[in-house]
Amino acid sequence: MIHASSNIDPHGSDTIIRSVPSPVPSSLLAWWFQCGKTEAQKEQQQQQQDPLGPTGCLEVIYGIALHYLHETLDHIALVLLAYSVLCVVLYRVMFHRATGGSRFGRWLVRRSHLPPCSRALLVTAHPDDEVMFFGPTILELRRRQCRVFVLCLSEGNHDRKGAVRRQELWDACESMGVRPEDITLVNATHLQDDPSAEWRAVTIANQLLRQLESLDAELLITFDKEGISGHPNHSAIYYATASLCLSGMIPNNCKVLTLETVNLCRKYLSIFDLPATLLLSTNWVILSWKARRAVQNAMRLHNSQMVWFRKLYIIFSRYMVINSLREINKSDVEFEILDT
Repeated sequence: MIHASSNIDPHGSDTIIRSVPSPVPSSLLAWWFQCGKTEAQKEQQQQQQDPLGPTGCLEVIYGIALHYLHETLDHIALVLLAYSVLCVVLYRVMFHRATGGSRFGRWLVRRSHLPPCSRALLVTAHPDDEVMFFGPTILELRRRQCRVFVLCLSEGNHDRKGAVRRQELWDACESMGVRPEDITLVNATHLQDDPSAEWRAVTIANQLLRQLESLDAELLITFDKEGISGHPNHSAIYYATASLCLSGMIPNNCKVLTLETVNLCRKYLSIFDLPATLLLSTNWVILSWKARRAVQNAMRLHNSQMVWFRKLYIIFSRYMVINSLREINKSDVEFEILDT
């Protein structure tokens, strides 16, 4: 819009022509667009001033949760790293053979804590149990020049491979230093390898008592009530042993050790279960890496059982390198049976 001013130009002009902006757009469409743009700007400014609407609250909560999740994961990763380093260092120190080591060093390298004995009886349910679960204990007892007797209560004929598994049992035991004449395999119709078959405690107890009396064993080793893998045949051996303890038929010079069942997480931690074992167990055996390979090789001699999940078991299971055992007596058995 052109507006004429009456002011006099100092150079002689009578008027000065100025351009003044018009408050109203020249067309209705332009005016409507400007109004719409102004309303959008107002809404945007209002959202910036008050961002905590329903969507804004969710975004804030999500951002805070994501932040704390990242921090928590970082802390967990650091804790796991520190724990892994601790386990590796502790394991290396335990088997470090420094000449003239300090008293602290000698205490720390104590890789086993078992009652002294010269004759031990190991009772298992099936061929391969002696290596799959008790391998570290057998190697440690043989290292101490203890004579180890193995009593296997069935020939493992569940898959009709009894003859093959019998030979595998002998081969595996001999590879760990057990004499062939010290292995006893029971092939009884009422003690067959079958998870659904009930093994009577009285039948097993008679077998155990006969062996204990004839061998004059100073140490009896078998499963605990959970049976490590939950197999009912394993648990049946414990209850038979418990019945002998309750009746006082275990010889006074014979101690009873049961292999501890651990949870699934600890079961597959290998050497990373070392701190928990040392803190929670009273009797334990921890093998060197070289001895661990000896147990693995003995397990591979049970070739008929080498399915894919047992190959993974050989690699990751703590029972290939660590055994933790608990000594039981009459009072312990009474408490466990009442608890059961």
